[in-house]
Amino acid sequence: MHRLFFGLDIPADIKQRLLGVNAPVSGAKWQSPEQLHITLLFLGNVEHGRIAGLCEAARDLPVEAFELDVAGLGCFGQPRSPRNLWAGVQPPEPVAALHDVLRVRMGYLGFAPETRVFHPHITLARFKKQRGSVAQLLEDYDNAAFGHFAVSDIALFESNQASRGSVYTVIERFPLPGPR
Repeated sequence: MHRLFFGLDIPADIKQRLLGVNAPVSGAKWQSPEQLHITLLFLGNVEHGRIAGLCEAARDLPVEAFELDVAGLGCFGQPRSPRNLWAGVQPPEPVAALHDVLRVRMGYLGFAPETRVFHPHITLARFKKQRGSVAQLLEDYDNAAFGHFAVSDIALFESNQASRGSVYTVIERFPLPGPR
């Protein structure tokens, strides 16, 4: 079984700026540069024999290449006891469009859609127990601009658990039509 998801890579210079947010917050498990990405659609555990069909369904997506700004911080949960700290992306519409197309196409292959509302973001830190407040970070980075980049493809990633957290490997990339 392979633990898979579709996502977007983040350029190295933006990752470096995002890593600068790292602050001593109780319970925070900060992501490494290799872990920073935008998840488009999480598939979960997938049998090896189904990967070719997933790749075929992800080709020729009807969403053109686009530009994204990475700006501001937010959190899932309350700022005093967050579940995740994340950086936002603008505009969210093309990322949501990719999510929607993938969700429909994967639905045809029998993958159950997620029930949570899709919110494009880059996870910076995860919290489990003894969650410290991120309220000051949210205030400090409210208008922070981390960078701008072109999105010209998406990737199918495999996630493997390791002692230092998840390790993501690109299985295949899928170009988006339009200017690059």
